[in-house]
Amino acid sequence: MHIAEKGQGPVILFLHGFPELWYSWRHQIVALASLGYRAVAPDLRGYGDTDAPAEPASYTSLHMVGDLVALLDTIAADQDKVFVVAHDWGAIIAWYLCLYRPDKVKALLNLSVAFTPRNPTRKPLESLRALYGDDYYICRFQEPGEIEAEFAQIGTARVLKEFLTYRNPGPLYLPKGKGFGHPPDAPILLPSWLSEEDINYYVSKYEKTGFTGGVNYYRDLDLNWELTAPWTGTQVKVPVKFIVGDLDLTYNVSGVKEYIHKGGLKKYVPFLQEVVVMEGVAHFIHEERPEEINKQIYDFFQNF
Repeated sequence: MHIAEKGQGPVILFLHGFPELWYSWRHQIVALASLGYRAVAPDLRGYGDTDAPAEPASYTSLHMVGDLVALLDTIAADQDKVFVVAHDWGAIIAWYLCLYRPDKVKALLNLSVAFTPRNPTRKPLESLRALYGDDYYICRFQEPGEIEAEFAQIGTARVLKEFLTYRNPGPLYLPKGKGFGHPPDAPILLPSWLSEEDINYYVSKYEKTGFTGGVNYYRDLDLNWELTAPWTGTQVKVPVKFIVGDLDLTYNVSGVKEYIHKGGLKKYVPFLQEVVVMEGVAHFIHEERPEEINKQIYDFFQNF
């Protein structure tokens, strides 16, 4: 497992999402290290310079949390608990970490993806297909090798730019053979927070590993659902702050705003301290507004 780290002091574990790497936390690592923390950002299983088993079944929540527990035992054996900051798939893994091993987490600041209780009556993919149809990106990711072949045709740099610059608050569709719905030669304008240099770093890693590792997380949605049956109805019992952008596609999924703001999230995350909705910000919130997120992290963790 490859990690980037900087600083001395209480550990903050940073967990990235798709299609990112430890690198997406570059601003947070530098800022929090300068404020007296030891910032640790791994490339998660399947990403960057960390091992990437080929089979989808190696990417369950139990594998992911196991990786993190082993990592913490190695790098922070002297600290009973650590702080966690996570985004996107990293946020999902952070919720699982708190569900399985609350003894490891002092406090969690989660970005973009709210905790979703397990629905004992319906598998996740069934629900997603019913809601969005077969062209929805998560549904398109299911068949091993299929989306990878399409991404190879589109080109690594183009795929990464499409994902990282996506600002539509609606669902993401990837109809077969139509890529992201734009002509393959249409220019993509990078936002001010994302440089060609940043893209080049991501590309250098994805050209080496491909997208299979990252996509395999989505292929385990139903398997995770089966494995987590014993945790049905369980609450996340660690102090949490949740931050999301109002243009984030995850925040604009049907029913999510009501769930977050009308007591649903608090019911399952009883130690939820605060929910922050940042205006005019899309999915990659910690890269788009690094200074604000750094301040939110610091202010929250100062309470512990």
